[in-house]
Amino acid sequence: MKTIAEILDSATWESALDDDISDDAARMQASVAVLTGALTSGEPVYGVTHGFGPLVAYAGAESQMDQGRGLICHLGTGQGAPLGPEVCRLVMWLRLASMRKGFSGVSPAFWRILADLWNRGFTPVIPRDGTVSASGDLQPLAHAALAHTGFGQAWTREADGTWRCEDAATALADLAARPIEWPAREALAFVNGTSVGLAVSLHNHRAALRLARAVALLTGRLAELLRVNPEAYHPGIGHARGQLGQLRVARWVRDEMSPDAVRDPKRRLQEPYSLRCVPQILGAVADQLAAAEDILVREATGCTDNPICYEGEVLHGGNFHALPVGLCSDQIGLCVQQIAFLADRQLGLLCVPEHNGGLPPMLTPRPGSGSGLAGVQISATSFVSRIRQLVYPASLTALPTNGGNQDHVPMALNGANSVADAVDLAWLVVGSLAVGAAQLAELSGRDAVDGVWAELKAISPPLAEDRPMALEVRRAADLMAAEAESRLRSEELS
Repeated sequence: MKTIAEILDSATWESALDDDISDDAARMQASVAVLTGALTSGEPVYGVTHGFGPLVAYAGAESQMDQGRGLICHLGTGQGAPLGPEVCRLVMWLRLASMRKGFSGVSPAFWRILADLWNRGFTPVIPRDGTVSASGDLQPLAHAALAHTGFGQAWTREADGTWRCEDAATALADLAARPIEWPAREALAFVNGTSVGLAVSLHNHRAALRLARAVALLTGRLAELLRVNPEAYHPGIGHARGQLGQLRVARWVRDEMSPDAVRDPKRRLQEPYSLRCVPQILGAVADQLAAAEDILVREATGCTDNPICYEGEVLHGGNFHALPVGLCSDQIGLCVQQIAFLADRQLGLLCVPEHNGGLPPMLTPRPGSGSGLAGVQISATSFVSRIRQLVYPASLTALPTNGGNQDHVPMALNGANSVADAVDLAWLVVGSLAVGAAQLAELSGRDAVDGVWAELKAISPPLAEDRPMALEVRRAADLMAAEAESRLRSEELS
């Protein structure tokens, strides 16, 4: 089974879908035959012979093109800022992956048209707000479908790698591509799917893992500088408990410490939990993310459509319901909060002489005339509070809608969007802690001469006098994110 990292790598700007779909094409054509047979025999087929949602009791349009056009047009009600181009690319990759499974009644020829546009870089602009994620992410996917007709906007990538939005019709014309017309079945197969909330959640999942890796990295640095008791990170403690995440995180922390590290006799035998229990805290996060990864990857490699064609039958059900994604997203949000909370508490320890090795409060070399990290810490605390507001489980905010038809909805994309915002703030907390680590190293007289810690010092030099530090926090966050991703990649390749 694929990993989330592999899925994300498959949907970059540089990626291309495999042109050889012979096996998939046979399954897709078989599903078309099943659907055609059902229609020929007069069987009712949702969205094709009949209306949508609560209007299923009424006959659909006589023209399949009119039926398809009506579907994507009436759902073109999304609002808000656009999702990022990397998410929009992944959304399309996920829809194409779902439709090629051979359950959706979509012809290989139509699929190839969409795939060719994706391979050539056509990337619809998708608004982030307006779906309950129950019958799939209807509104955002409808906007993606509309962009293929020339309505709305598309992302365009400049030669320098920057992205901009332009009219979808212009983007299609630049590719010498004709606007697409959506027949009813193809339109329904495209908008019925969990792919938007799923795409955001896949990116959030990777970001949460990267956050955990960054804080483990910083923990090792702090443990080394403060000379805390290294026994807290001994593999024997993890083996006694048997939790895989705990063992993994303890190894991450140890990797940043000297092999011969010993406790400073002036320090406590047992540190506060935000230092001593990092393997248990981040290990629990790592285990939750591992469990969520299994579910999200199955969702990304399955078919989230309704109805489906299966073993000669057209089956009506609810595969588009996004609660598997929604619950994973909620859990990712809780994990992000735990990581940010831990980083904030570690920063708190650095700011008081009782725990920072007797150094000045707020790690200022000029207490009183200087305030050091006081402002940085206050902002970090604010970020954690906002994160907690954002990661309230979206699945607890469901409301019935659609004339009572959608009476149990997951709000998966709403939740994933909030988690994405929380991730951005969590990186600022990590950046704040990294700035604290840089100042701790300076005051401890234990600066690094090379590697990531030397880069960190260049970003946040000694506080000879107070200065605005907002930019330092952001740059430190970017440095830690890049280093964490690099280390994760190395681990995954080993």
